[in-house]
Amino acid sequence: MKEDYILFEDEQVLAVNKPSGLLSIQDRFDPLKPCALNEFSVRGRNLLPVHRLDKETSGVLCFAQNPAAHRAISLLFEERMVEKNYLAICHGKPEIEEGQIDLALAHHLQKPGLMRVHPKGKPSQTLYKVEAQWREFCMLRVKPLTGRTHQIRVHLASIGCPIVGDQAYGGSEGLKIDDIKKNRLKTKEESSSFLISRVALHSDLLSFHYLAKDYKFMADLPRDMKAAINQLNKWQKA
Repeated sequence: MKEDYILFEDEQVLAVNKPSGLLSIQDRFDPLKPCALNEFSVRGRNLLPVHRLDKETSGVLCFAQNPAAHRAISLLFEERMVEKNYLAICHGKPEIEEGQIDLALAHHLQKPGLMRVHPKGKPSQTLYKVEAQWREFCMLRVKPLTGRTHQIRVHLASIGCPIVGDQAYGGSEGLKIDDIKKNRLKTKEESSSFLISRVALHSDLLSFHYLAKDYKFMADLPRDMKAAINQLNKWQKA
């Protein structure tokens, strides 16, 4: 893995800009699959995971560099003392431009590995705000207050804004140029071209306070999301 994916490093932590398609940690059933933990555990680093991003989610991923930092920063996550911000390109638009989603989540009994809204599930809260609006899509800034599996994906789907590329929770297969241009295409090849072919979710900020120091890591949007936004601004102005 290229060193230019590294956002920050000191004796306590390593923060990287994880690309989409890379696991955060080893796969339980296939530990040889590439993952960020292994890719960056070079040059004498002893990395310990303090949180995860889904495989398709890009952006800020943080590791501890020693056991003491691992214990302390993991506790910060557990006690909700870590600020996490995401950007998501979604279908539709929310009825309210800024708000909080407060819906309990539980494992889906009929669909292993997925989550669902359920009154007897674990309490889950997510803040959201519209960052950009187009005719058929929007970009939301999302701040999860809890850290449940697939929380952002399920919560955004629950307000009628499934994330682009998130077929598991009501989104499309991805975002093609013809989804944006509609009847303005020049060639058939252009119509089948994917701008985004994964869950369009990016962790752009993570911050916390540790050892009298404020840590703040930021990661720019990846190329696929930037390309989609450029086309949406060009062809889908609200």
